[in-house]
Order: sequence, then structure tokens, then C-alpha cells
Amino acid sequence: MSGHSKWSTIKRKKGALDAKRSKIFSRIVKEIDISVKEGGPDPEANPRLRLAVANAKGVNMPKDNIERAINKADKDPSNLQEMTFEGYAPNGVAVFIECLTDNHLRTVGNIKSIFNKRGGNLGTHGSLTFLFDRKGIITVPTDKINDDESFELEIIDAGAEDIEISDNVYYITTSMEDFGKVRKKVEDMGIEPENAGLERIPNDLKRLEVDDALKVLKMVEEFEDDDDVQNVYHNLEVTDEVANAMQ
Repeated sequence: MSGHSKWSTIKRKKGALDAKRSKIFSRIVKEIDISVKEGGPDPEANPRLRLAVANAKGVNMPKDNIERAINKADKDPSNLQEMTFEGYAPNGVAVFIECLTDNHLRTVGNIKSIFNKRGGNLGTHGSLTFLFDRKGIITVPTDKINDDESFELEIIDAGAEDIEISDNVYYITTSMEDFGKVRKKVEDMGIEPENAGLERIPNDLKRLEVDDALKVLKMVEEFEDDDDVQNVYHNLEVTDEVANAMQ
């Protein structure tokens, strides 16, 4: 998990430096929209919406913005479509992309264009499933925890598979089946996670030379900058040398 938390830490820092809060808000609004369409506007009766609202609070989205997004989604007839793409960046690094879009053709065109421009290859649906495991990831800043030992013990008892601290943030990993139980335990302890959700964690990392790794990460960043893209996962090992080269 160290490679995953290191990449997550880099993205958190970069997001702050690049002032990408508006893009983060936009992605959460999309998740709220599809959650409301799927299960209704009441977070208490809609687990997916409840999670989206919790994540919105985790990134300090104003309450008015959250309520406006829910009301708009409940009344807006337009529908977002979930799409996934799988392919390879240069040097055989696997890339899995999750999108929410209101224009199928636009999204397909944009994703294909980035793969082609950056020397990658778009694969067939399901071709990379074996390389990624679905895991629950919950992030909690350490300054929200009063008693570290007690917190860790209770989270492990609730079903956490792994707990790691990186850059003053707890990265809690769960199985897909235990994710809801562990997340509820965190909430019951009166702790508001910074983020929580199911992610695709690589089960085998690929190490590259720094220059080659940076080219792959540039491609990943370009995917993440696309408005239709919600999440990008990859199996590149982000070594200390690569991380330092990104500073």
C-alpha cells in the first residue's frame, strides 16, 4: 500500500498548490447527481449519496453548495453515464480510468486522444481487471485523532485490513465487503473522514526509471484534468526518486 499512499499524498499536495479545489468540487457534484438519480435525494435512505455528502464535507464544500447540488439533481432530467476505460501507458504501465459523462462520444474521443498522444494504448473492457483489487480507502488527518492507539485498535476490530500513516494522514484499507462497516465505525467515533470510497488498488507495481515514470505520470495528470474523469488508477511504483523529481 505504500505506493498508493505516496501517490495519494502527492496528489493532495499538488491539488492544494494548483488550486484545483473547483475541479474537486465539480467531481463531487457529479457524484451527488448520479447518486440522487440512482437512489433519491435523502442521504439517510441513500447510502451512495450519504457517502458523497460525507466526502463533500471532507473537502470543506460549503453546506449551501451541497444542498444546491442535491436539489438540482433531483429536478434536473439530464442523466450522467458511468464509463470506464482500461489501457496501457508507455512501458507497460496499466491505467484504469473512471468517468461520469453526459456525452459518451466526447468522453471516448478525449480518452483515446490522450492515449494516442502520450504513446499509450486503449485496451478492451475487462482487460485489466486482474491487475487491480477493489478496496475501501478511508483517509483521516492525524490531527482529528485524540488517541492514536485506541483509534487504530477500534478500526482494526471493525475490519480494517491495513492502516498506514503518510504525511500526517491515516490511510485505512478495507475489503470491499467491510468498507461500509469500517466507515460507519469511523463516523460513530465522531470522526469526519477527509475522503472515503472504493478504489482500485494495483496488486503488482511496475518500477521504471525516473524519466520514464514522469512521462507516465504526465499522462495520468492529463487524464485527471479532463472534466469527465472522476478517478485514474495505475500500477506505476512511485519511488522516492520519482516523488522527489515531481517536487
